[in-house]
Amino acid sequence: MPHLERHARFKSAFLPDDRDLVVYLPPGYAAEDARRYPVLYMHDGQNLFDPETAYQRGHHWQVGETADRLIDAGRLDPLIIVGINNTGGRRIHEYTPTPDRKLGGGQAGDYGRLIIEELKPFIDRTYRTWPDREHTGIAGSSLGALVSLHLGLTHPSVFSKVAVLSPSVWWDRRVILRTVRDARPKPALRIWLDMGTAEGRRGLTDARALRTALVRMGWREGDDLHYSEHEGATHSEGAWAARVGPMLGYLFG
Repeated sequence: MPHLERHARFKSAFLPDDRDLVVYLPPGYAAEDARRYPVLYMHDGQNLFDPETAYQRGHHWQVGETADRLIDAGRLDPLIIVGINNTGGRRIHEYTPTPDRKLGGGQAGDYGRLIIEELKPFIDRTYRTWPDREHTGIAGSSLGALVSLHLGLTHPSVFSKVAVLSPSVWWDRRVILRTVRDARPKPALRIWLDMGTAEGRRGLTDARALRTALVRMGWREGDDLHYSEHEGATHSEGAWAARVGPMLGYLFG
């Protein structure tokens, strides 16, 4: 079984709600007490490690099991993975960079401060991490993908690896495309971007537009950009679970 440690009710000075954390530690962490590890921060922590807490009960991303298997097989460098639980009704506010008149939102800046100024220092104090940008990544799906790319583009001194699974490019008239175009000079980010073919025509169109925007800014597929479309994959935890292994391998292999 994956080794998980839980931290309940993590508090922030920037956002009103406490949130729980789940920290995955790789095989050998306890035994190799001088070794340090890269860290991947992931949103929607409820869905990552435990089928009982997943949004669709019984269907989680199997992040711990997948990471254990790949590390044991020598296909993935050992890493620490921090699952940040969402706060339910406030998720849409915290995961979006700009406000919408009907849906609200626009607190991604404060959520980013929570991660960068409060959570990351806590993780770096508590665990044996490599704290520099070269060993730090951020990942999510849907709105979690949107906020991951937004924070990667706006804080490249903190993050060097970003996983963008089934991103909600549609938010605020595709504002993330403008964020990409405004990212000058081009940040040194390694980006995983994907979409399922069963997520709707708009989802595919938007994902392709995001890929095009990144390529125009200098990202190169096969180098610092991975783009893939997954046949028959839906907007669901099970579909994202199937992509965890390749995503981890691309960013941390």
